Amino acid sequence: MSSRPSPTILFVVAAALTNERDEILLQQRPMGAQMEGLWEFPGGKVDLGESPEAALVRELEEELGIIVAAEDLVPETFASEPLGDRNLVLLLYRCAKWMGTPTAIYASDIRWVLPQDMADLPMPPADYPLVRKLQGI
Repeated sequence: MSSRPSPTILFVVAAALTNERDEILLQQRPMGAQMEGLWEFPGGKVDLGESPEAALVRELEEELGIIVAAEDLVPETFASEPLGDRNLVLLLYRCAKWMGTPTAIYASDIRWVLPQDMADLPMPPADYPLVRKLQGI
């Protein structure tokens, strides 16, 4: 049995917002942020005591200015990635219904991209397994 402490798990939620052309919205991390300039699914950290769905509803409103109902979030897949002394668990939900127009509030830019074109963009390591899953759907 190992005496090493278990890594802290960091739960993060993300959305694959899908439009009528089956494109998915990606956002570009702003300059000065960790992993600046990389493209990612919108979302963020799950706060203590918060459900993943509630966190994603909150994050989508904060980052994109859209309103999403928790019942319109469909669990799709997840990824796990070491992140220093923590382990990132990224939960991806698909969503095709929201109110408002997505706007880059937090991000430098947003872009609608077909799943087969996502792997050409620079992304955080934890996002690539999600992209491969979306390409297979």
